[in-house]
Amino acid sequence: MDVKEALKKLCSRRAPSGFEAPAAQVAAELMESLVDEVRTDAAGNVVGFLRCGKPGAKTLLLDAHLDEVGFAVADMEDGFLRFRNVGGVDSRLLADREVIVCTEPPIFGVISCLAPHVQKEGDADKATPIEELGIDIGMTQEEAQKNVPVGTPIVFRQPFMELSGARVCSKSLDDRSCFVALLRTLELLKEIDRDVDICILGSVCEEVGGWGAKTAAFALMPNWCIAVDVTFARSAGLSESQVPCELGSGPAIGVGPVIPRGMSSRLQIKATEQKIPYKVEILSGYTGTNGDDFQTAREGIATAIVSLPLKYMHTPVEIIDLGDIEQTAKLLASFAENLGKEAEQVC
Repeated sequence: MDVKEALKKLCSRRAPSGFEAPAAQVAAELMESLVDEVRTDAAGNVVGFLRCGKPGAKTLLLDAHLDEVGFAVADMEDGFLRFRNVGGVDSRLLADREVIVCTEPPIFGVISCLAPHVQKEGDADKATPIEELGIDIGMTQEEAQKNVPVGTPIVFRQPFMELSGARVCSKSLDDRSCFVALLRTLELLKEIDRDVDICILGSVCEEVGGWGAKTAAFALMPNWCIAVDVTFARSAGLSESQVPCELGSGPAIGVGPVIPRGMSSRLQIKATEQKIPYKVEILSGYTGTNGDDFQTAREGIATAIVSLPLKYMHTPVEIIDLGDIEQTAKLLASFAENLGKEAEQVC
């Protein structure tokens, strides 16, 4: 599998929370040749199964969510689209942004703003509340009402771009870069003798509450879960003590009170044995990932958190290092190898 091309294909799909079908279709296509079975459940989650063929084998679920942050059309005024957030988007970065309104065919738009010359004194230093912003699609009020139904999803317009070295920039790298890491994990796992079944979950609606993970965990009943998501990577003006992870430093392994010690310890041991670079990420309470939902599904599922460093989270210009995808995949495959035989060491 060409990791970069797979990632580019996934990130090109417009699929905010609740509208993941375009990304889910690509995810299923990319996974089909790597697993024994692929299906889409009632919630829209994509689920793949790589079975070990051993009777009574336990199941390890690996998850990465497919949705991205975005917006939804709330109303129209003089042809401008009023909109609301879908997921956590910082209103400070919205003015002048290019967006795609997900109609058929899609419509290009620009989030409007006042030029500095006509702003009131002091307004230039403040973020305009999202309720006061509009999207200019070049239509009259009548045309907008005819062509854009209220509730239509909107995403950032941002091409996939290659930066220096192994770094790439795009929208929706959170969390499709991690789903590609799961695909690469499947490639590595197919080369080893496995004693557990592997379930790959491309989950929906993580950015708005994680109900895709909730329903999937309840239905699939795995023995262990690893939620694979992005974490903050160090950028200009931040010290290592503030943000310990940086691009190219390998995955982060979550450690904290809500993560079974056996799970996080096994990840660290395997990383050390395989000489996989990693950071320890302290998670002092809720993790803010699907892991929170896996941990409390049914009677509770032993769950670990593995994170891929990413700059500029929830913006249209997220940045990752492709090398971190490979290291994450190696860590996950190593964790899964001999897991059935060594299960008592995990929990």
